[in-house]
Amino acid sequence: MAGRGRSHDRIEPSFNGRDSRDDDDDFALDAEDRVAGGRSVKRSASSKPSRSRQPAGRKRRPPPRESGGLFGFIHRIVYWCIVLGIWAGIGVAGLVFYYGSRMPSASTWAIPDRPPNVKITAVDGSVMANRGTTGGEALALEDMSPYIPEAIVAIEDRRFYSHYGVDPLGLARAFVTNLTSGHMVQGGSTLTQQLAKNLFLSPDRTLERKVQEVLLALWLEQKYTKDQILAMYLNRVFFGSNAYGVEAASRRYFNKSARDVNLGEAALLAGLVKAPSRLSPARDPEAANARAQVVLQAMRDQGYVTDDEVKTAMSQTPAKAKRYWSGAGHYVADMVMDELPGLIGDVKEDIVVDTTIDKTLEKRAEQSLTDVLNKDGAKLDASQAALVSIDGTGAIRALVGGRDYADSQFNRAVKAKRQPGSSFKPFVYAAALEKGLTPFSVFNDAPIRIGDWTPENYEKKYNGQVTLATALAKSLNTVAAQLVMYDGPDQVIKLAHRLGIESELQPNASIALGTSEVSLMELTGAYAAFMNGGYKATPHVIRRVTTADGSKVLYENTYDNPPRVLSETIAANMNAMMMGVIDQGTGKSAKIPGWQAAGKTGTTQNSRDALFVGFTSNLTTGVWFGNDDGKPMKKVTGGGLPAKAWQTFMVAAHKGLSPAPLFGSGQFMADPVSPGNADQPIASVEPGMQQPGMQQPVEEPSAIGSIISGVFGGSSEAESRYPQAPSRPARQQLAPVGRGPVPPSDVAEDGRYGYGDAVPPGEVGDTLEGPVERPRRTTLLDLIMGQ
Repeated sequence: MAGRGRSHDRIEPSFNGRDSRDDDDDFALDAEDRVAGGRSVKRSASSKPSRSRQPAGRKRRPPPRESGGLFGFIHRIVYWCIVLGIWAGIGVAGLVFYYGSRMPSASTWAIPDRPPNVKITAVDGSVMANRGTTGGEALALEDMSPYIPEAIVAIEDRRFYSHYGVDPLGLARAFVTNLTSGHMVQGGSTLTQQLAKNLFLSPDRTLERKVQEVLLALWLEQKYTKDQILAMYLNRVFFGSNAYGVEAASRRYFNKSARDVNLGEAALLAGLVKAPSRLSPARDPEAANARAQVVLQAMRDQGYVTDDEVKTAMSQTPAKAKRYWSGAGHYVADMVMDELPGLIGDVKEDIVVDTTIDKTLEKRAEQSLTDVLNKDGAKLDASQAALVSIDGTGAIRALVGGRDYADSQFNRAVKAKRQPGSSFKPFVYAAALEKGLTPFSVFNDAPIRIGDWTPENYEKKYNGQVTLATALAKSLNTVAAQLVMYDGPDQVIKLAHRLGIESELQPNASIALGTSEVSLMELTGAYAAFMNGGYKATPHVIRRVTTADGSKVLYENTYDNPPRVLSETIAANMNAMMMGVIDQGTGKSAKIPGWQAAGKTGTTQNSRDALFVGFTSNLTTGVWFGNDDGKPMKKVTGGGLPAKAWQTFMVAAHKGLSPAPLFGSGQFMADPVSPGNADQPIASVEPGMQQPGMQQPVEEPSAIGSIISGVFGGSSEAESRYPQAPSRPARQQLAPVGRGPVPPSDVAEDGRYGYGDAVPPGEVGDTLEGPVERPRRTTLLDLIMGQ
């Protein structure tokens, strides 16, 4: 249209039908000659635009565009950055959408339960150990030392309280730092991102995991407060050495609760998060302390602590942590974990296990073994020791499973089974007393042979005729062997099992010398039946199990009503006899000033094992010394290192207590229900020894009828008093093999109760050089053994 602007390429109309650009002189209408709205429009010459003419047949070129210089370059950079940013945003959104779509619906997201913790406490309620996947209980943020969260925030995420789960400034700072240093120095993940990774994701470094980590971090920030997120992080983060959470790490490295750590310790814990294994104070204390100083500087820079506090903390360098948990209490903790499944099943929530352990006694027990081993262990080739101490109910008050838990976690007090040696003899003697013998029954201590076995006394010396009390005090092997054949091995085994020995025992004559293997714990528990007056004392360490808040009792022991397993008379007589072991026998090293104490030594062949088990009116304690590989020690006996360690521990355990007598007060008692005996003490003498001016009592009655009735019949009243006692079956009276029937009048013609110089079974009493010709006669033993 006429009113519109013109184009340089416009073709004007012509009259002759030729292109106007072919000839510049051709006639053409000017603007003033055109008609608009019925009249001509004229323009002044000054308003007429000037145009340069181009040669005919050539197009006019547009003017060249200006580059713009530096400004143009910057303009183009900004332009392309915007373009690339838009595309990058589209790409990131696509990745987020893609990887987010592969995650479960956010409505189903939930914090996974923390693995259950087992808190194990002593009788005073103090924590002995924590067990479980995490190794420690969860603490509320306000229950922790305030230095811990401050240190973590200062070194791991200084903008924790200002970002929303993802920190762009932190990412940028980490990028620049890593770029300038040439290697990875800082990470850009926030504490929330780290928590999301620990809770939900694998440690794989993939793009998918990083995207999911960001999404989960945003979800955590939206659902929980900052303090809740920080508390969850501190209770789950890994601190090395199988410690998850600050409570587990604090107890692992400092042997204290996270409630009580100081500034320097908190800085060390915070420094471990970067590289828990490499910076562990148990592995490299110098590296751990160097990292702790970096944390302290960060805390000071951010105003959490002052310069003076930093100087004080740096001067308080934490002690080097052991490479593993240390302390005898961890033997107890392992024992608890072994027993728990059988008591409450699988642990599915945090629980508290109250034990019977006295932490003071536990420390004294550990120290007593350590002192003896450090002083004499090396020169006597003794490398290990164990101790169990229980009260009259069977509650374990102290237990040490080895020299050092950090070096070896094997519990030698519970899991190791060794020959007890002569410490098994009290069961042999108790079985003999149940058969009708008394501490004053006389036996002949002489070289003997039982079949192919020739037991000898430790010193290879013989004492001739001795009472049972003297034989036990001096630990005479020949008399113990005769007693087993008198009682029968099966009867000894029944009594031992009744008192608490659970291991399988071999029914042979050598059981008299403790050749069947038992654990120190069951042996000690069986001795407690003598101490408490004849009641079974089942060793136990778990007193009660409750939920963490104490609202529900999951288990409580029921050992408060034990059965009677020995008569009072036999328990009193055995106590008096075993007092002689300590007062004048093989256990003199175990004397406790002011206290009545009883016990028995035990030494196995070539001194491979040495034991002492003894008791006062308060505690029964067993001690073992030896080597894990069974290597013989250098003439170590039960009356040596074990008795010394026992005495050291028991003196410390009884410090400040008023002395109390043993059950029976150390007097020999007559069985009030046995025929021919009065319900009065036989004598008030030192057990096993004859006092000056007093003749050792001779066993009464000596009549064969009374003897036989005491052995074969007994009294039904006695059995009703303690029905667990072994039966006393009548045996057929037979003459020795190859000897015709012998009339009752010929039995025990020497008038002695016991063996005297008669011929025991299996050529017992013969010299080691060969049989000795003796008169042909039949004894009470012949009748009992069917010879």
